[in-house]
Amino acid sequence: MTATRPWWKTVLGVVFTALMLFPVYWMVNVSLTRTRDLRADPPHWFPWAPTLEGYEAVLAQQLPALGTSLLVGAGCVVLTVAIAAPAGYALALLNLRGGKTLSFLLLVAQMIPAVVMAMGFYAIYVRLGLLNTVGGLIVADSTIAVPFGVLLYTAFMSGIPRELLQAARVDGAGPWRTFVSVVLPVSRNSTVTVALFAFLWAWSDFIFASTLNRNGSLVPITLGIYSYIGNNTTQWNAIMATAVVASVPAAVLLVLAQRFVAAGVTAGAVKD
Repeated sequence: MTATRPWWKTVLGVVFTALMLFPVYWMVNVSLTRTRDLRADPPHWFPWAPTLEGYEAVLAQQLPALGTSLLVGAGCVVLTVAIAAPAGYALALLNLRGGKTLSFLLLVAQMIPAVVMAMGFYAIYVRLGLLNTVGGLIVADSTIAVPFGVLLYTAFMSGIPRELLQAARVDGAGPWRTFVSVVLPVSRNSTVTVALFAFLWAWSDFIFASTLNRNGSLVPITLGIYSYIGNNTTQWNAIMATAVVASVPAAVLLVLAQRFVAAGVTAGAVKD
């Protein structure tokens, strides 16, 4: 017999969900509010006279920035997976000398503030001529995702049955062939998880973008939103409309990949 959940738990869950989603609702509300109504006192809890001028500004001005963010996000995913997957394989299954020390250094790297890393990248990029380039921004964003990716891959690959690896060796596969043909396909959930987080970090990045690509010909959407903030006038409906549009790809990816992410994050937590 199924136990009935107490009514107060349901009410509490609804209240907490409403509180967490209220900023999202307010973002949509402001994006549909006319400029002259934004300073109304008391504020309009619903857009009394909805307007699409904010979304018109997005379509007219921010499509290149959205495309740049997609390009940076995709590049960050490719670079992160290309580095993190072999590194996790080496740490987990190849008995790499100094592996524990390297894992500790990866943990330390995740604790370094992004603004400190941005200053270091700026000094390097000035000398290499990579300032205000999409490629430079992809490399910088990947430095946030790679340590996480390596640790996640290491945790998952440590739980892969050794019988699979032994069978591959019996069939004549070397370490690289074993990685490509056996380990990587089995690590699908971890790959999706790493790719998703790498994309989201690159998509939402502002510190690296504002430091390393402020004057570039192609700027990401985070800088596109910032362009609406001025000394005298701030276009709040355009800002919120851009934020709504920019939230759509991330939300869609999270919904589509949630099953893989749940499996990938918990991978390696239980050992046989």
